[in-house]
Amino acid sequence: MEFMAEALAEKSGGTVTLSIYPNQQLGSERQCLELVQIGSMAMTKVSAAVLENFAPATAVLSLPYLFTGREHVYKFQDSPLGRELLTESEQFRLRGLAYFDAGQRSFYTKDRPVRTPTDLEGQKIRVQLSNTAITMVKALGGSPTPISYGELYTALQQGVVDGAENNPPSFYTSRHYEVCKYYTLDEHTATPDILIIGTEAWQRLSAQEQTWVQEAADEAVVFQRKLWQEAEQEALEAVIANGVEIIRPDKAPFMEQTAAILESYRDDPVIYPLIQQIQTMAAREN
Repeated sequence: MEFMAEALAEKSGGTVTLSIYPNQQLGSERQCLELVQIGSMAMTKVSAAVLENFAPATAVLSLPYLFTGREHVYKFQDSPLGRELLTESEQFRLRGLAYFDAGQRSFYTKDRPVRTPTDLEGQKIRVQLSNTAITMVKALGGSPTPISYGELYTALQQGVVDGAENNPPSFYTSRHYEVCKYYTLDEHTATPDILIIGTEAWQRLSAQEQTWVQEAADEAVVFQRKLWQEAEQEALEAVIANGVEIIRPDKAPFMEQTAAILESYRDDPVIYPLIQQIQTMAAREN
């Protein structure tokens, strides 16, 4: 965001600026989205898993094993289809500007390693407040438990939950590796973060100002992707050095056990066509 703020200030000659409030200073992701909707805040960056509660079509971004890997994710995000999905939320007074890489989410646990879906049975797994995430963990046999991210470390320590799921940098920076010594890289979802501007704030900008904002966001995406890939490697090396066992399971059983989730959208006139188009992109890669 700092990179974007600098780019925007340079493009606009200092006439358009961003004031950044990190670390949930203005509220949780959900609260910030509500503030953006009513025009009390101009922009926010949120997980697509949270955004789906406001803009249902974005639930497609949290479906398990829809994306085959990083290149497939980027191909979708940079495509006309990806751009179209960003603006689909305008009907809810939220306009997406850009996708930021948030890696692929995987399970980490305290006492029992997860090598197959069977190992999740009976385990309480913290998830985001997302119906898609809850359904996925249930399909794999776990017990999904929505808990605020800020409360998760203590919840893991006290045994309120047995594990959680997140990307490598988050696993490392949260210090959850101090409690959870098993990290299973099943890479079930590739849920991005999305930069959102309120439609009210967007419409107040002139056409030139809108162009500057969008260009600065697009440039920030390129910069962030590079930083993210470096952060992933550093995080995995750091948690291994701190005694975490990295497990690289056969993904096939996980994919098979969650396949019904994608099929459950067959009658959805919005999400199922998106699923098909995203899968087609992967087929064209191969």
